[in-house]
Amino acid sequence: MDFDRRLEPRHAFARLNLVGESPRFIDALRLVLRFAACDAAVLIQGETGTGKELAARAIHYLGARRDAPFIPVNCGAIPDTLIESEFFGHARGAFTDAKEPRVGVIEQAQGGTLYLDELEALSPRAQVALLRFLQDHVYRPVGSSTVRTANVRIVGSSNVDLQAMAERGEYRSDLVFRMSVLMVDVPPLRDRGGDAVLLADRFVARFSAQYRTPPRPLDAPSRRYLETHRWPGNVRELENLVHRACVLSEGDEISFPGVAGEVRERSAVATSLSFNSAKAAAIAQFERTFLSDLLRRTGGNISMAARLCGKERSRLGKLVKKYGLTAGHS
Repeated sequence: MDFDRRLEPRHAFARLNLVGESPRFIDALRLVLRFAACDAAVLIQGETGTGKELAARAIHYLGARRDAPFIPVNCGAIPDTLIESEFFGHARGAFTDAKEPRVGVIEQAQGGTLYLDELEALSPRAQVALLRFLQDHVYRPVGSSTVRTANVRIVGSSNVDLQAMAERGEYRSDLVFRMSVLMVDVPPLRDRGGDAVLLADRFVARFSAQYRTPPRPLDAPSRRYLETHRWPGNVRELENLVHRACVLSEGDEISFPGVAGEVRERSAVATSLSFNSAKAAAIAQFERTFLSDLLRRTGGNISMAARLCGKERSRLGKLVKKYGLTAGHS
């Protein structure tokens, strides 16, 4: 069915908080709509904060499984020793602490969609367990003799290139093939043209309604900031910035805290530096912000951070040292 006729004027995606008008974003929405109409596994790729889970929910709620459960799971939060129990459940007495039977996430998602976030964080053991299930959707709860069949669609996401990880021997290539039957890339906010302004206005309206305050426009420096900032944290960073501004701003306009001075400084620097110098400064700012967020997610573990972002440990360590960031154990 034609994309524009189905979504005119794109209310279906707006209700799911997928809002944007840039060509790359619209292309991603086209794929989401097409994938919602079938039942194969989907791999959603994109940087942290781009809205991968929103895309997964759209695939579910725009498809035939919409009335069944959508179960999200953060793969990085599952202890390796409990992976089979978390996925498949367990019978009473299956192990020391199994005093009662437990339903796994696959059974919880019966008839619906199981969304696996941060696939890159799955251990080799967990990858084997998931691959075995994907082959025929048959599983057995830990400690049970009963084999069960699940009617579940699997949608996964990753903020790193799983194919590149597989080529380096850091991830099972057969699992990547199974998960990437269908693929959609959610573009970063910096590549979405004027979508930052569109999203900011939407967030302002939402938070104004939430806090029961009169609608106020963003001031001029804040709007210039929206158009020039690189958004390393993507839509999530923008949403948090607008939320904070709506709470703290006084007067008839909303102003991003500390942004006016930064906009003036950035404008002055841009006009005083050569193109190459300005480009190097922008790259340095991105690397510092990206690494800070990565180390925060991994608790300072350089080896894990290197695996998640697809860099060699030694090279990542040099970047961390270059920017004076704090790293923990390896």
